Order: sequence, then structure tokens, then C-alpha cells
Amino acid sequence: MEFPQLLRVWREGLRSRRWRLWAALLLLVVTMLVVMVFLAAEYEESRDQTALEQDAAALASDIRSSLVRNVQTLQSLHSVAPTADSWDGPAAELVAQHREMVRLEWRDNAQRLIAYRDTPFVSDLFGYLGRDQALPEVRLACDHARRLSGPAYSSSYFWPLRNGKGLELIEMCLPVARAGQPNGFLVATYSLPGMLSELTNRDLVRGRGLAFNEADGTRLALHSVVAGSRRSLTARNVLDLPGHTLMLQLQSPRLVRGLFPNVLTAVVGALSFALLSVLFLLGRDIRRRLRAEHDVAEALAFRKAMEDSLVTGLRARDMQGRITYVNPAFCDMVGLTAEQLVGTGLPAPWWPPELVDEYQQRQMVRLAGQVLPREGYESVFQRPDGTRFPVLIIEAPLIDAQGRQKGFMSAILDLTEQRRVEDLNRTSQERLQATARLATVGEMASLLSHELNQPLAAISSYASGTLNLLEPPEGAAATAGDPVQADLVQAMRRIGEQAERAGRVIKSVADFVRRREQVREAVTPQSLIDAIQPLLSLQAKKQGIRLQIQIAPDCPTVLCDRTMVEQVLLNLARNGMQAMPLGDPSSRSGLRLLRVDVGRARLHSGQAPGGLPQKVWVAFAVTDHGLGLSEDVQAKLFTPFFTTRAEGMGLGLSLCRTVIEQHGGALTHEPHQPRGTVFRFTLPAAPV
Repeated sequence: MEFPQLLRVWREGLRSRRWRLWAALLLLVVTMLVVMVFLAAEYEESRDQTALEQDAAALASDIRSSLVRNVQTLQSLHSVAPTADSWDGPAAELVAQHREMVRLEWRDNAQRLIAYRDTPFVSDLFGYLGRDQALPEVRLACDHARRLSGPAYSSSYFWPLRNGKGLELIEMCLPVARAGQPNGFLVATYSLPGMLSELTNRDLVRGRGLAFNEADGTRLALHSVVAGSRRSLTARNVLDLPGHTLMLQLQSPRLVRGLFPNVLTAVVGALSFALLSVLFLLGRDIRRRLRAEHDVAEALAFRKAMEDSLVTGLRARDMQGRITYVNPAFCDMVGLTAEQLVGTGLPAPWWPPELVDEYQQRQMVRLAGQVLPREGYESVFQRPDGTRFPVLIIEAPLIDAQGRQKGFMSAILDLTEQRRVEDLNRTSQERLQATARLATVGEMASLLSHELNQPLAAISSYASGTLNLLEPPEGAAATAGDPVQADLVQAMRRIGEQAERAGRVIKSVADFVRRREQVREAVTPQSLIDAIQPLLSLQAKKQGIRLQIQIAPDCPTVLCDRTMVEQVLLNLARNGMQAMPLGDPSSRSGLRLLRVDVGRARLHSGQAPGGLPQKVWVAFAVTDHGLGLSEDVQAKLFTPFFTTRAEGMGLGLSLCRTVIEQHGGALTHEPHQPRGTVFRFTLPAAPV
């Protein structure tokens, strides 16, 4: 190998060793810095922890000493106040001086209350719960104090207040004696928060967190907490009281006195660390920039795909009301392209012409900086072809990266389909309700038809029996010229006829409810009128109404369900009489007339095959002279359960129309002059 080649190899080896030395040196410096930082941090933390534990022990000793002094004070109180009357004043002064005490009691040897005094600093302490709720803790403390012949403490308990808050309390029971004989107990109720605030050194607690905990770590009372979110040190000390043990917890924030405790080490370490940090930050900045550009491109693509897939229209405007962005859904909604919309201002091209002024004023209020309702508002848009549709607009301020408002962002929802669905749901709900009510009426009709058959049969039987008793026996001479007996016979026959007719009506109603095939027969109009005329005449006589019935001579027989058609006629006639009340001041004697007309009618429904004649119909008309029907009543007249009378059910006219339509006819109404209403229905004539 030649010399130049050897020189080149030596230089490359030297350069390689140099980089390895620099790498080793760098590694050594980094290691030294890490070790120094670790040792300094551990030393400072250990020193702070030791000082904190000493302060916690001092606080526990202060609380314990203060409680002993309170016991001595209570003993002196009992010696200077031997009676309940003399005890009250010194007790009140003692409670006022010791804020940690919320109640002081004097109880006898049986632990019955002799006198007490509450603290003036806690209002209505025992107003939410009575003092008797805490007596078990008092008894335990006093029983323990009797055994110890000294003060004893109960376990702490939570006492709720009226304002939704509460206090953690502890009972101290002190047996007292007078002249060497037991003279009851003095019970002092301590507030754990009050003990923390009144029995501790405030200088040691300032800027720290102080609390009472159970042995298992459950927090009982809190006096203060460590401010901020920095790491904190914790020290615990046991407060051992006669009968109960509390855990005093003291927290202190870690004091940061600098990164390193040595100035020279700090300077060298700072310079070395600065060099490493610059290289590291430069590489990280390049990586972050590339990653951020990639994330921005992904976010833009994702947002574009999401906005294009939305069915909700999006619209952005600047502070002057000009459109800066629209998504495809908004373009499809208003029927305009993005090129036609971007850059346009007010008035908007989708506003209806007659609403431009109203919309212009509303937009001016919003653009003036008013608070936008987050629930949105409804409006109406118009497409270029003139079609209009309801929309829901929800607007929010458009904030840029610097936190400044640069416009408004709007979300627009097309409510056309929602309105259609709401209308369908409303219609379906009304139909379901009507069906349910009709089903209930059907069940009631079936039940009534079943229950009324027996009493109607009994009425018919009694009427037949009475007729048999009134008629003379065979072979006996009939009593001639006895008008009373003739009237009784006529009345009983009418009772029997009406009972049989009522039975037929009930049977027809039951068949109608069960939707059985109706029995049709050829009936003359005169027989239909004769069947209901006695009932109509009686009601018309009571109301002072003249009844006029006119049947055309050439009127043919009708093919119908006799009982149901009689009920239709009876119902229409009664409605007409009720439309002419007695108290109507505008009714004149000449107008109190109910007229029933029956005649032939011919409906042109087309020529039948084979040259057969057109179908013949019979028209029935019931005319009253009442006050007539208003437009609102006419619109709902045949609606089930709609009635204008307080005692009505609203089913009469609806059932009448159903019966007539089942016969193939139609039930209509029209005004009558000078006043009143005419109800007409048609029935098919019986084939000849």
C-alpha cells in the first residue's frame, strides 16, 4: 500500500476516533448533568419533606395542647357555676371565646340534658336535624369517659345543615364531680374545621393545605388546600385522643429554588444543554413542520369530503354580509351554483320579494353584533323557479386563528320533508284516536244491547199480561162505553209496540257494530213515518212545535233496513226540534214548524247495460226553522264526537251518514230561507 493511501486511511481513522471521543464526551456531560440534577432534586425534596413533617408534628402538638387547656377551662367552669342558672352566662362566654366549640352541654349522671349553650357563629346548627340524632355518639363518649375518669372523645360524624352543607363534628365528654360525688358530665361538641382553624399556628398553615383524615385516608375536614397545580409534598401525623384517633395531613407546594444548586455547574450544564437543545429543537421543528403540513392537507381533504357529503347547507359570510363560502348542499337547496353565490351581498337572491324588507332588517340586526340565538330561527327561501320551502337557520360567529371575528357561519336545514312527516303523523294520530273512540263506542253498544234485551223483554211481557187482565174473559160481556179502560188498553198496546221497536233497534245496532250483512226489505215511506210519528208528536207537543208531514202520492216503496232508517229519521227530526229552543227570542210562532217531506228523486248515474232504466231513488227532507249552522260547525258537522250540545256525544249525524251510505244513498244539508236548515238523504226504491 502506498503512502498517500496510508495517510488517507490514517486521517479517516483519526476522524472516526474524534467523533467517538466527542460522542463519549457528550455522553459523559449528559450523564453528569442528569446525575447532578437528580441528586440536587432528591436532596431538596428530602429536606422539604423533613421540614414539613416537623411542622405537621408541631401542629398536632398545638391541637393536643389546646384541647387539654379546654378541658381545664371546662373544669373551672363547673366549679364557678354550680347551678344551671349561673352556668348559662359563663358557658355562653366560653363558647363565644372558643370558636372550635359549636355546643356546650351539662348533663346529669343519667346523661339527661340540664343546660346547654350553642355557638353564635353557626346559625341554626340543629335546625335541620334534632340534637337527639347525635345522642348515640354522646353516650359512647360519656360511657368511655366514666371508665377513664377523664375526658373522652367520640368518633367523628357528619352533621347536615339547612343550606345543603354540613360540618364534621366530634363529641368530648368530661365527667365532673362536686364534693367528691359525681355531678354529671360536660359535653363539648367540636367542629373539626374549627379545630383546624382555631387550634393551629396560622404561620405554619399559611400557603399550605391542612386537613383531618381517617386512618384509611378518607378526608373528614378541610381547612385549606395547596394553590395551583404544582406538585406538592404531604406529611401525616397521628392525633391520638382518648377514645378516638385522627390523622392530621399537611401539604406544601414544592419550592423551586433553581435547576442546579451550584452556579458553575449550572453555567456549564446550561451551555452544554443549550447546544443539545438547539440541535434537538431544530430537528424536532423540521419534523413537526412536515407533520403539520401533512396533517393540514389531510384535514383539508377530510373537511372537504365531509362538507360535500352533508345534506345540511353551510354558508359563510363576512362582516359586511357578503358570502365567502357555500357547500354543494346549499347550492342544491337554493338552485344556484357556487360561482353565482360567492361574493353576493344583501339582499340575498333566494329571498321572496315580499319579504325582502323584513329579512333585510333582521340581517342588519345580526350583522350589528347582536347575540345570535343558538337554537336557530325559521325562515322561507325561494328557488329561481318560484318554489318556496321552509328552512331552519342556525348561525354562529366565524372566528379566525387569532381569535377575531371575521364573519358568520350558518347551517341551513330544509324543513320540507320534516313538515310533511309532521302532517302525516298528525293525520295518523287523529285517525288512530278516532278509531279508538269508535271501537270504544262499539264495545259500549254491544254491552248495552246485551244488557237492555232482558228489561225490554220484561216490559213487553208486562204489557201483554196487562192487556190480558184488561180484556174481558171469554163468555163474559164486554164493558161497553168505558173510555178509561179503552185508553188503558190503547196505552198498553203502544207500550208493547215501543218495547218491540226498541228491541229491533238494539238488534240492528248490534248487527251494525258487528258488521253483519243488513237485512233489507221493501218498506213504504208512510210506514216509516208512522213508526216514529208518536214519539215525534209527543216531543213536538212538549216544545210547542208544529209537526208537518207530507208524502208524495206517487212515492214508491224503498229497499232498506227498516229499523236503522227509522232511527235516522228520528235523529234528524229531534235535531231539528232541538235547533228551535223555547227560549229563542228571535223565533216567531209561525216559524216553530218542523216539516218532513218524502218524494221521488232521480239520480243520473249513467245508462245501465241492455237499455235498462235508470235507478229510482226516494228523497227524504227534514226542515227546521232554527238559527242555522255556522261555517265552522258545517265543516265539522259529520266528524265523530263533534257536538254543539253539552249533553251530546257527537255520534248521531256520523252514524246517520254511515247508515245512509251503506244503503247507497247520500246525506246532505243546506240552509233554508228565511232561516233554518234542511237535511236530505236518499234511499233506493224497491224493484217492482
